[in-house]
Amino acid sequence: MLGALNAPAHADTFKIDLSKKAVKEAQDGRVILVITPDGETEPRFQVKQSYDAPQIFGVTVDGMKPGSSVKIGSGTLGFPAIDMDDVPAGDYYVQAVLHKYDTFNLSNGKTVKLPAARGAGQNWRLEPGNIISEPKKVSFDPNGKKVIDIKLDSVLPDIEEPEDTKYIRHFKMRSEKLSEFWGTDVFIRGHVLVPEGFDDHPEAEYPLVIFHGHFPADFGGFRTSPPDEDLECVYSERFDEPCYNRIEQQEAYDFYKKWTSDDFPRMLIVEIDHSNPYYDDSYAVNSANIGPYGDAITYEFVPALEEEFRGLGEGWSRFVYGGSTGGWEALAVQVKYPDEYNGAFAACPDPIDFRQMMVTNIYEEDNAFYNEGTFGKVDKPGKRNYLGHIPYTVEMENRWELVLGDKTRSGQQWDIWEAVYSPNGEDGYPQRIWDKRTGEIDPEVAEYWRDNYDLRYIMERDWQELGPKLQGKIHIYAGDMDNFYLNNAVYLMEDFLNKTDPPYEGEVTYGDRDEHCWNGDPSLPNAVSRLRYNWMYVPKILKRIEDAAPEGADLTSWRY
Repeated sequence: MLGALNAPAHADTFKIDLSKKAVKEAQDGRVILVITPDGETEPRFQVKQSYDAPQIFGVTVDGMKPGSSVKIGSGTLGFPAIDMDDVPAGDYYVQAVLHKYDTFNLSNGKTVKLPAARGAGQNWRLEPGNIISEPKKVSFDPNGKKVIDIKLDSVLPDIEEPEDTKYIRHFKMRSEKLSEFWGTDVFIRGHVLVPEGFDDHPEAEYPLVIFHGHFPADFGGFRTSPPDEDLECVYSERFDEPCYNRIEQQEAYDFYKKWTSDDFPRMLIVEIDHSNPYYDDSYAVNSANIGPYGDAITYEFVPALEEEFRGLGEGWSRFVYGGSTGGWEALAVQVKYPDEYNGAFAACPDPIDFRQMMVTNIYEEDNAFYNEGTFGKVDKPGKRNYLGHIPYTVEMENRWELVLGDKTRSGQQWDIWEAVYSPNGEDGYPQRIWDKRTGEIDPEVAEYWRDNYDLRYIMERDWQELGPKLQGKIHIYAGDMDNFYLNNAVYLMEDFLNKTDPPYEGEVTYGDRDEHCWNGDPSLPNAVSRLRYNWMYVPKILKRIEDAAPEGADLTSWRY
């Protein structure tokens, strides 16, 4: 009798059914269950990585037949609470999502199941074809025995493609390189901002600027009309702005006025949609797991786009910039394709020296989650504000990703770094840089990361060859209180750049107390300067053209 009294409690269980009305065929994917006390918005839209986030659980399903079900209960890994038994009793709103996987037969002979890019930028909350349940209010008991039924019965619809306008055009091309790698047709899309007078000056050819970054549904930050008079203000928690959507609209309109003014240089700006089965963006480099996106973008997409939109088509006339992911990409493509681009403006870049992978030296430390001593350990922080307040740790963030998807399939930050940087595993999925539950680092995978993607290491190793090609092309900006500690790696990169021979002749600057993603303007807050990428670097771009254009280059047709 005493043993029965001491037996662990088992919480209520959720049984998630796949409706026969929703689909007719068996499904592969990840079933994600969301539990939240907030009924104001759908639970799926509340999911985030923080100590105060809604609760989520996830399980992988293979060949889930219509009419069948999967159970989520005690023993299923969760976030923020690790187990269902740890969820407090109460009334909650719940919703389930089946994030659908497709089967890919890779060119290396391996077969993997991954969520295809279907138009939402790998946002599992919105990706067309995913199957969701209606939000439902339930009473939950961590010591209960009841089964709570949830039905996946609604398929998310397709997303309409954007339409061309006078200034924004859309370009789509099939990549031979990527299609061969993935064993199916793969397309790269571009949202192109064409200059004033583009259609009236067929003789003009233009410099090209690539604005690297996360998935763009369309070209952003450009509007031809003033802010809406009846605009309902939306508060920005990130910037503590009561009406940030109005600021965004005003900046977009101000950019339009600059873009069409008489003295603004005429050029092409493109935002690229290279969403893929691992993330909303490929990181624009060749990868054993994601494919040859670096070559596909540089040698297939860019020349085809320049031919379509009358680009000048030479390395001296191409530039790259971006922030965060886009900042890393801008620097990476400049380093890996030094002759194909004439300047990179990298703001708040993802770690560019893996001796500070946020706060971990992946070469010398044994664990990514904890600083460990003989008698104790402390969790490594995953995020901070400018005061140093921490909403989650590295362990929490990795567990959050593991709940959203195993085998590097979460579509989130640590997993995309792993997908891009790691060698391909025997099972066809990326090799783990560290154990997702313990944080123990694999030194062989870390060495592979270093040799192929640690930009500081690559530049230092190859500077004799790279240095002359990169002089004057490297510009890096970071806030010294970046939320994700990205300034740490920038410090180490700066230490190297300051002693290069030949000198790098670029710049590395910091914003005092500025958070993610400071991009080089000390006179403005992040909330505003982040909306000005498309014109704030123009004077430096023009200077680079002046310094680097070869004799006889076309410097006039695009200056009408």
